[in-house]
Amino acid sequence: MKKVRNVTSLLAVLSFGFAGPASAELPDPDGKPADMSKPVKVYILMGQSNMLGFGKVAGDKDGTLEHAVKKESLYPFLVDEAGNWTERKDVRNVFTMGSGGPGGGVKKSEWLTIKGGKIGPEVGIGHHMGNLHDEPVLILKSCIGNRSLGWDILPPGSPSYKYDETDKKGNKTTMIYAGYGESPLKWEKGTEPKPIGWKAGVQYDGDVDRAKKVLADLTKHYPEATKFEVAGFFWWQGDKDRYNEGHAAMYGKNLGNLLKALREEFNAPEAKMVVATLGQTDKETAAGNEKLIIDGMYSFAEANKGEAAVVYSHPLSQGGASNGHYGGNAKTYMNIGLAMGEAMVELLKK
Repeated sequence: MKKVRNVTSLLAVLSFGFAGPASAELPDPDGKPADMSKPVKVYILMGQSNMLGFGKVAGDKDGTLEHAVKKESLYPFLVDEAGNWTERKDVRNVFTMGSGGPGGGVKKSEWLTIKGGKIGPEVGIGHHMGNLHDEPVLILKSCIGNRSLGWDILPPGSPSYKYDETDKKGNKTTMIYAGYGESPLKWEKGTEPKPIGWKAGVQYDGDVDRAKKVLADLTKHYPEATKFEVAGFFWWQGDKDRYNEGHAAMYGKNLGNLLKALREEFNAPEAKMVVATLGQTDKETAAGNEKLIIDGMYSFAEANKGEAAVVYSHPLSQGGASNGHYGGNAKTYMNIGLAMGEAMVELLKK
């Protein structure tokens, strides 16, 4: 029987962007392996630099994970009674990365635990998924920083489109934005596009290819595993798109195309998706491109009820903004990861 310690001080006060109350407690890992006769439940994490993770682990200052756990008594499931970091034997944590198309490779492949350096949302996600399933769980992160959904990670099925841009003098120019596989990023309507050495969706192609290579070598990354099922996708991104109005305006549609494309890529027609908003964006006062992005996220979830959910990250963030990695505050990454994991649990239960 898993021992449960209350974490109400953190989670009970948080407001999430999905239906259902915040979980008041999480169990300590029992250290036991999963039932390896069952297929591995795979969850694929994608996005840009904040999905990579910049939460600081070491140090006694507010904002580090060590301070949060040892001084604030938060996330008690991360440490055992002796104060050592717990290690889950039922959840593997794999991270693969490369720039652009196929290339790069696995940077981390281990049991879910805390080590020196930095953390991302995979920690909170992994604990929720491990608690939910009797099956073995694989948290598979495939992403890199400084990439946009509207260009670098644009999924197949996303066509080119017209967008009227207005300069500071109020002059409008109709631009054509690249669809999947096209280059350059945009060009003026009526002109001939001049391709560059990058194309729409090249990072999508690479991220998917790297994830597939991990799954093709499953036993290496999850000892004794022979079968797997992709059960869900986690997406935390939007920073780069907020610098381009044409991309921000298409964010919701591009998310819809992304879910459809990923389900096809991984033969997972029932896989769910959880999306997290940018932490600095207050949905009540959002304006400009950030409003377009957060509205697009919610319109995507509304169009895919029961299949997708949005985590509203603003009340979970400890300050700072996505372009500054929230100051490296580990609590931001833990809070948002836990909320994303809980949102996935709610989707799967339904």
